[in-house]
Amino acid sequence: MKRKDFIKITTSLSAGVFAIPQIILANTKKIATALNPKIVRNHEGKKLNVIGDFQTLKLTGKDTNGLFTLIEEENDPGTMIPLHVHTKEDEVFKVLEGEMELTVGDKTTILKAGDLAFGPRGVPHSWKIVGEKKAKVILSVFPSGIEDMFEELGTLPPGPPDFPKVAEICGRYGINFIQ
Repeated sequence: MKRKDFIKITTSLSAGVFAIPQIILANTKKIATALNPKIVRNHEGKKLNVIGDFQTLKLTGKDTNGLFTLIEEENDPGTMIPLHVHTKEDEVFKVLEGEMELTVGDKTTILKAGDLAFGPRGVPHSWKIVGEKKAKVILSVFPSGIEDMFEELGTLPPGPPDFPKVAEICGRYGINFIQ
């Protein structure tokens, strides 16, 4: 290759490489300026009973520009969600108090206070509160939107859930149960 051609190519590549950080920075500024800081105190947030899963919505897509949802769950031993798959979002479970049995894919483990697990979209998972006391878990969901499903499920009448109705609602949000 001739030196003149090499200089042309490397100069063009350099301009492109230097433009990438500028694009990222511009997008970051756009997100940062669209968001407002928010402080949520310990007992604040929208409380929901989602088929026996007691949740407090701490941050929603409205707060995070659709980036993520943050939910605090506080449940008695025996509370569980059956095996299901998300098609639109990833989840991170962080146990603050108590114990949770979590199955993700083909691995089942007991998470205790301080433990964390990642449940990627497309991988079946379920959870159950185990042990002798309530568990408090922070559920982070990326991207947001699942809170709309939880709010809809929270309007169902009390008592044993109508599983076909629950499955229909969840299906509309890209969540499918595995039986």
